[in-house]
Amino acid sequence: MALKSTIFKANLQIADIDHGYYADHALTLARHPSETDDRMMVRLVALAIHAHELQDTCNGDGTLGFGAGLSDPDDPDVSLTDFTGRKRIWIEVGQPEDKPLAKACSKADAVFVYAFGSAADVWWRGMENKVSRLEKLQAWRLPTEAAPALAAMAERSMQIQATILEGAVTLSSNLGSVSIEPIRWK
Repeated sequence: MALKSTIFKANLQIADIDHGYYADHALTLARHPSETDDRMMVRLVALAIHAHELQDTCNGDGTLGFGAGLSDPDDPDVSLTDFTGRKRIWIEVGQPEDKPLAKACSKADAVFVYAFGSAADVWWRGMENKVSRLEKLQAWRLPTEAAPALAAMAERSMQIQATILEGAVTLSSNLGSVSIEPIRWK
């Protein structure tokens, strides 16, 4: 019998000062049995970083949410879809291969990768030339220490505040806070 995903609920309050976006999001995160808390929380950070696109790109008429993730390799970890069904933003976390990223670039207006963990730099050295021609792709690096600190904030029911100021993201909850400054590779 296959293991089932673990369901997490997050009430995410976003104060994106850089983009003038302030909103509350009630989210459900299904953590695949092989997914770590680190990866799940990085998905949450990626959603918070791009939440302002709901207003900026879709004028408030779109859907920002989590995809099937590890359960379906052809589905993004996070996506923004406009009212016509067009994928405006496709987000992957971790260290995806170049072919799925190329495929994502053909399906969406913009593709973002958020790499994390100690092997991210090695992964990027191997990927950089392979994805250099993908104009729609942006690759970002989260500091190595960020993911374990985020994982320590994971709870089945979370109240999280995300503040975005000058490109830095600070996530806070009753378990503490984590500040992250993503570094753009591409």
